[in-house]
Amino acid sequence: MPSLLHLDSGANRSGESIGRQLTALFADTWRSVHGPADYRYRDLVTDPVPPLDTAYCSLGRRLERNGLVPAAEVDALTESPAEEREWALTRPLIADLLAADTVLIGAPMYNYSISAALKAWIDRVSFPGAFTDPDTGTGLLAGTRVVVISTRGGAYGPGTPLEACDFQNPYLRAHFGRQGVAAENIHFVNAEMTMAGLVPHLADFRPLAANSLAAARSEVTALAAAR
Repeated sequence: MPSLLHLDSGANRSGESIGRQLTALFADTWRSVHGPADYRYRDLVTDPVPPLDTAYCSLGRRLERNGLVPAAEVDALTESPAEEREWALTRPLIADLLAADTVLIGAPMYNYSISAALKAWIDRVSFPGAFTDPDTGTGLLAGTRVVVISTRGGAYGPGTPLEACDFQNPYLRAHFGRQGVAAENIHFVNAEMTMAGLVPHLADFRPLAANSLAAARSEVTALAAAR
């Protein structure tokens, strides 16, 4: 049965959020095609992932010294209540990611990169060996599809003056690639110039913003409907 893990990470939770509008469009379209049976949602702003601490690092380093360890065996390697708590916070997030056929991420650009809320989730799920089969060494996310919906106040696409300032999409591509997601399964939908309708000095770019949003809506719908 197809499964969707939907993550929102934008601080603006109002109806004005273009990023949340687009992720909702994807989720609604996906459920209309695949049904609602295995849809999981987490708002990383209202339900934030705690930042890492010493106990997480200690447990992770112990696993790295022991080689690849199945998730079911990590509990036996904890050595303190603090490590037990860290693993209890981490294990369900990893399980959600492993169970998903498609991971939908709402990722607004903040200061040329991703939000702190999304980074905290990435840091915690990136537990040593979490996405590698301990018996075969193969990646467990090779067949997972990742769809990132990125909203940017300006324009950062190829050929734009700020292209080199996009530390968002390249970072996410590198991260999920490192975790074993196949390159062809990582998709980015960018809605650009989202501030043009609000900021007077960007008024000339409103047609560009409208076209970008229309293209993003079309791409989101197509990706969500794909089987």
